[in-house]
Amino acid sequence: MEWAWWLGAALILAIVETLSADLTFLMLAGGALGGMSASLLGAPLWLQVIVAAGIAGLLLLAVRPVLKRRISSSAPGMRTNADAIIGSAGRTLTAVDTLGGRVRLGGAEWSARLTEGQGSGVRLEPGTPITVLSIDGATAVVAPTD
Repeated sequence: MEWAWWLGAALILAIVETLSADLTFLMLAGGALGGMSASLLGAPLWLQVIVAAGIAGLLLLAVRPVLKRRISSSAPGMRTNADAIIGSAGRTLTAVDTLGGRVRLGGAEWSARLTEGQGSGVRLEPGTPITVLSIDGATAVVAPTD
């Protein structure tokens, strides 16, 4: 029955991969499938774990870099994660100044602050259109849209 646990782990890792799109969890899922195969062949648990770790390690070291290069070469100008948000437009949800506030960017709510170039006395009221200039940690650095 151990094979069912390995299959469940592989499915969970594959689902997590769809959220991260980094190929790491997909390689770990491949390792879990290797552990499942060892279980179906009657291997003891300690050997199943070694097989799973070995396959996951090989996939991470050998297959993942090749796939990452292939993906990045097929879309060389594609920006992902926080980089994709830079330059996007949104609206303020709360008052935003150089100390902070909240904005809506593409359906998601972000913490935000005005860029230092706006001055310390400037404050954007809720509903003001903004443009993202950069990302600082989990905070969007914004400026009002002209």
